[in-house]
Amino acid sequence: MPETSELDAVLQHASRVRVAAAVASTALDGEILVDLSDPAELDRLRTAMSVEALHGFRCMCLGDVRFEFLDADARQLTAVVLHHGATLRWDGWESDAVLADGRLLLLWLNSHGESGPLRQFEEDERRHGRMQTQEAHWRAAMPTTLDDLSVQILSLSQTGESASLDLLTELKVQLELAFPDLITRTLTLLAWCGAGSGRCSGYPLHEEVPGLLLKEIPITEIVASLQDPRADSRHYAGAVRHLVGWKSRPRQRKDIDALPEPMKVRLLQQARASGDQDKQSRAERWLTPTRAR
Repeated sequence: MPETSELDAVLQHASRVRVAAAVASTALDGEILVDLSDPAELDRLRTAMSVEALHGFRCMCLGDVRFEFLDADARQLTAVVLHHGATLRWDGWESDAVLADGRLLLLWLNSHGESGPLRQFEEDERRHGRMQTQEAHWRAAMPTTLDDLSVQILSLSQTGESASLDLLTELKVQLELAFPDLITRTLTLLAWCGAGSGRCSGYPLHEEVPGLLLKEIPITEIVASLQDPRADSRHYAGAVRHLVGWKSRPRQRKDIDALPEPMKVRLLQQARASGDQDKQSRAERWLTPTRAR
């Protein structure tokens, strides 16, 4: 596309590049991270800034680093901002452009002593990988009878909206049809609730759904389900997450107080074994047996 090659045409006239942290100002402010005029390195940089497409939107953040290109008379030719190791912001484009190989530009920066953007990019990749794994785990635990609603449920994390009453009602109807026995239905929800990130806070919004459905199930049925021979660590993990979450039940304190003491002990052991410090802290506060307080 001609539009994507326009930047390269400008950069061919550059004799020097200065790199600094991206800032709100249009001027190059702050500490200069890289300042060079080596023609070979400028060629490498031009190659690393090759873009493949304009994707139609502009990132809302300031960006990672700002490149200022100067001509032979030290006059500014143009400036480019790198965003998230993946896109470039340039005034000549109406939107940000996707790099052909973002890692190539990050490696160029790294080779000149600016390793921060590469480290951040790699950490973002690892975090994204963990989130994908957690989502796959959560989806695998979701009852198959809800498959037709999975896209709608997962979209909650994209829109930032909580599950609507209509969606929860539809889910409840589908589950009652598929699992008419309340104990079986509760065990299914507990296993689903324990899947995914498993966190009690800071979790993807779609993971709140099983807990919202469990919220309407009487605590006596949750106790009976956990006492069922089919109950295992998956169900106890879900019970911990649900019971010690923030305002997870209308009568949360009374419901937890109603749990048999041996069940509280097992739930507390489950929380401690999770390795999640936030969950463990919540469980210690909510589930420590009365005699130990």
